[in-house]
Amino acid sequence: MSELLGVAVLGTGHMGADHVRRIGGTVGGARVVAVADPDTARAEAAVAGRAGVSVHREAQDALRAPGVEAVLVASPEAAHEEALLAACALGLPVLCEKPLTPDSASALRVVEAEARLGRRLIQVGFMRRYDTEYAALKSLLGSGDLGRPLLLHCRHRNVSSPAHFTSSMLISSSVSHEIDATRWLLGQEITAVTVVRPRPSAGAPQGLLDPQLVLFETSGGAVVDVEIFVNSGFGYEVRCEAVCERGSAQIGDAHTMVVRTPGRAYEDVAQDYLVRFADAYDREVRAWVAAAREGGVTGPSAWDGYAAAAVAEAGVTALRTGARADVELAERPALYG
Repeated sequence: MSELLGVAVLGTGHMGADHVRRIGGTVGGARVVAVADPDTARAEAAVAGRAGVSVHREAQDALRAPGVEAVLVASPEAAHEEALLAACALGLPVLCEKPLTPDSASALRVVEAEARLGRRLIQVGFMRRYDTEYAALKSLLGSGDLGRPLLLHCRHRNVSSPAHFTSSMLISSSVSHEIDATRWLLGQEITAVTVVRPRPSAGAPQGLLDPQLVLFETSGGAVVDVEIFVNSGFGYEVRCEAVCERGSAQIGDAHTMVVRTPGRAYEDVAQDYLVRFADAYDREVRAWVAAAREGGVTGPSAWDGYAAAAVAEAGVTALRTGARADVELAERPALYG
């Protein structure tokens, strides 16, 4: 292992470029030694001013570039499976931005490939586990001070959706974070999904079913509701309230700067997930770098990525049919406990 962990970043779009900035910047102990993107001009722009970084069009070339000891996957989801399997074959620790893969079948293939190795190499980028508020809520629920969790009320709002967003992506892309947060906070599997559709907002693109109310049932008898509204028009908001037998706890209301002027007061509202969860991303990557330097990974596993994909698929089925959809999970390999 070199003094600084050599990282290949696959994909240099919005998320990948932010990770390039982060590694060697707010996160020490590592440096970017290779990047890959079909848009090589974009890749070169992402690493401008950094010496010793090789730029590649193909992910496979970046994985085999000199000095690569770990991989950060931030490419489009359709490219994830091939990159993950290749990284496993090379024994490279991976941080993979969610989703693990586009569907549960391909995610299970990745899980099975990792299980055959007998050790974890893949961490999935569910960064909310590294947010201080989410971590505090997890600790409180785990203490048992409030009794058993009965309900989670979740709110997830974006300013606007990307042009390519579809109605099903509200669940498979956006609500995937609430899927993982539910499983992690409660320590329970999600067993069924129902989707309720109010009339679409006038601010939503034509044909986009936005907002949606997504309901989860869990193996421990809890019920979770998620408001997903990706064209709210005013800000990026993520909130969660746990209602328990002896009390409740809510996160996501931490104030930013409040400005008071004659006759009015206002506060800043985050406009982007990279702003709201900037510290969480830093902590996530720091933890991954530290584990990767020891040859492994920590945090959300490939199994967590597979489970999220399976729940999302049930959610998309519920959205399409208007009926409650059961979640079907494969048998969990021993590697994942």
